[in-house]
Amino acid sequence: MQQDEEHLNLLAIFFYIVAAMSGLFACMPLIHLVIGIMLIVNPEGFPEPQGEETPAFLGYLFAGIGGLFFTLGWAATICIFVTGRFISKRTHWMFCVVVSGVACMFMPFGTVLGVFALIVLNRPSVRELFENGGKLPAEHGEFST
Repeated sequence: MQQDEEHLNLLAIFFYIVAAMSGLFACMPLIHLVIGIMLIVNPEGFPEPQGEETPAFLGYLFAGIGGLFFTLGWAATICIFVTGRFISKRTHWMFCVVVSGVACMFMPFGTVLGVFALIVLNRPSVRELFENGGKLPAEHGEFST
């Protein structure tokens, strides 16, 4: 049980670290968002080689895709951060498992973290910790209140 506690504490810390890194990378689509807004506001600032104006839909496309990826990136970042919080409190086991699986998409750090988290979270003793709200069960020598 002590080893499970230690592994869960390390996982919580690593989830916070991966959340910080993914939050940083989630800001990269802001470049596309800004370019898209500039294309919408001032299309003459980006002339075509033949002197024609840039099509208006191009600005909306850049801004839309940039905004979408920014929003999705920050949604994933918030979920990863919340998972670290839930692991440290030993609550919401299913949410932690689902986000650990989703974190596997964020290579390379998210993949490593997700795989290790899935391994640790699927241990019967860890699941028992989550079911008891982080308290050790009475059968291991502690009294439950």
